[in-house]
Amino acid sequence: MRPLEGVRVLDFSTLVPGPLATLLLVDAGADVIKVERPGRGDEMRGYEPKAGPDGIGFALLNRGKRSITLDLKAPDAVDRLMPLLRTADVLVEQYRPGVMDRFGLGYQALSAINPGLIYCSITGYGQTGPKAAAAGHDLNFVADSGMLSLAAGADGAPVLPAVQVGDIGGGAYPAVVNILLALLQRNRTGRGCHLDIAMAENLFAFQYWALGIAVAGGQGPRPGGELLTGGSPRYQLYRTADGRFVAAAPLEDKFWENFCTIIGLPDDLRDDARDPAATIQAVAAAMASRDADHWRAAFAGKDVCCSIVSTMQEAMADDHVAARDLFARGLVVDGRTVPAVPTPIAAGLRGDKADVGYPALGEANGLLDQTNPEARG
Repeated sequence: MRPLEGVRVLDFSTLVPGPLATLLLVDAGADVIKVERPGRGDEMRGYEPKAGPDGIGFALLNRGKRSITLDLKAPDAVDRLMPLLRTADVLVEQYRPGVMDRFGLGYQALSAINPGLIYCSITGYGQTGPKAAAAGHDLNFVADSGMLSLAAGADGAPVLPAVQVGDIGGGAYPAVVNILLALLQRNRTGRGCHLDIAMAENLFAFQYWALGIAVAGGQGPRPGGELLTGGSPRYQLYRTADGRFVAAAPLEDKFWENFCTIIGLPDDLRDDARDPAATIQAVAAAMASRDADHWRAAFAGKDVCCSIVSTMQEAMADDHVAARDLFARGLVVDGRTVPAVPTPIAAGLRGDKADVGYPALGEANGLLDQTNPEARG
């Protein structure tokens, strides 16, 4: 039995933060009912690339859920939802502050009929403050939190993040952590609560080292110039002769000495504190003299903390990933099975590895016709 079996979640969210959060809850056993707008549903359904009628991104993030469609502006919307609202344990929503209140679905209204409800609001900037109503996406959150300024490209400009760290690290994961804590608290008190998850502010924890520099030194951190952002030869991306890259992170002295010996770095450049730029240049020249396969073999089995930068396909096919069964869980999409998104729910808490699908738009609308408020579908 998975830890969240018997827990019902109403998911009013779209795109990434809320759907990924509720996907983690699904893997832990929760029954997640996704509430979508009639006609087109979650915007992610329309995103490319498609796999059948819907975007593959939607399918990956909404595995194992159920879908109902409802116009939340309709006069009878709250009444039709009432059987689900009375029996829900958790509600996740992603509207700007005040929108759910206008629908008659705000926390105060729902907690009056369901005192144990855990109501999780995920927004860019929180429920209060000058930016509370501001529109934003992941790029805005990493920019406003200072994170985007920390890593600079060759021209000194910030580099576009490759992943949605604000949506996921600032939104989805904090939402799950707080929902689980709130469920524990409800076991003691019998009361639910309103969780205010602000994606931009949750990014500051990722920057603990930059905060330390800012408060301790009064200046900096230097964009692209600190230990982990390009200021040290011990934490760099080096291009190889065939145009690939070595991700080199031999930070500790024991790793650094091994690394320097393998690449043949001259003794006078191994003291990287003396002239970091010169050492970086010398290491870059050494890396560029051989191809990626040479360095992969040279570093194999050595304590150097170095990797060849993998493509997505290479990473998924890695022998270690296969040994860990990371992609053993399947997602059925348009009649075929593809690897499901691996979530960080521990294997012993996820249950079996049965292949499952994702919900067609409105496929569970029969739930709206329930008259028994205790019915679980």
